[in-house]
Amino acid sequence: MEKLLQGQVAFITGAGSGIGRAAALKLAENGAKIALVDLHKENIEEVKSQIEQLGSDALVLEVNVSSPKEVENAYKEMMHRWGRVDIVFANAGINGVVTPIEDLEPKEWELTLSNNLTSTFFTVKYAVPHMKSAGGSIIITSSINGNRVYRNIGMSAYSTSKIGQMGFGKMAALELAEYQIRVNMICPGAIETNINENTWKEEDNLKKVEIPIQYPEGNQPLEHRSGRPEQVADLVLFLASSQSSHITGSEIYIDGAESLL
Repeated sequence: MEKLLQGQVAFITGAGSGIGRAAALKLAENGAKIALVDLHKENIEEVKSQIEQLGSDALVLEVNVSSPKEVENAYKEMMHRWGRVDIVFANAGINGVVTPIEDLEPKEWELTLSNNLTSTFFTVKYAVPHMKSAGGSIIITSSINGNRVYRNIGMSAYSTSKIGQMGFGKMAALELAEYQIRVNMICPGAIETNINENTWKEEDNLKKVEIPIQYPEGNQPLEHRSGRPEQVADLVLFLASSQSSHITGSEIYIDGAESLL
C-alpha cells in the first residue's frame, strides 16, 4: 500500500527537537525523505537514525537558519542528493529574551527577529526556485502569541516575529499560487518542547510590567495540559499532503482553546 507522501522530499528546519523532530518522524513514517536542518548536529544525527529505522532516508544539514548563504547551500545539497523538494516546514525559532520593551536591547530584538522571521524568509525564498516546476506545500510555525494572544508580557520581539510570519505567509500564498505552491501557517499554544532552553526571562524587570491573570481551572480548557509535539506533527502531515490540496494562506490554531480565554 502506497504511503501518503511516498517519493516526496521534505525540508524541515529546527528538526532536531520538539515539533520539528516529531514532524520529521511523522512525515518519514508516511514515506517522505527528510532533509534535517538544525544548528545542533548531534540532535539531527539521532533523528536521522530514527528515520532510517522507519525505512526512510534522511540527510543531516547543520545550518544556522539566520544565514542566507547557509540556507541556500542546504537546499543545493539536498537537491544534489534527491533532485526535488515537495514540502518545506519553516519551523526553527527561539523565544529569545523576555523583558519589558524599555529593557530589551536592540541586539536582543534583532536576535529574535533574525532567528524567527528572517529565517522564515530565507527558508521560503531559497525553496521557491526548486518548487516552481512541480508545486508543493510550505508550512510555517507561527504562534498564538502575536496573533490571538498578547498577555505574555515581555515577549514583544517574539510576538512581533510571529505576527510577521503570518503576514509573510499570506503574501507568499498568493504570490506562489500560480506555481501550485501552497503556504499555510500553524499557530501552536503551549507545547511540550525544549524551547525554554532558548528563552531568557529577566524576572526582576518583568515584575514592573506584569499584569496578573488567574485561571481557576488552568488555561488549557480542552485537555488541561500542554499539547504534545506529535499532535502538531499530525497537523503538519495534513498540510503537507494532498488531503489539504485546496487550503492555502490559512492560519490554523492548535492550542486546546488556550488562546480563546
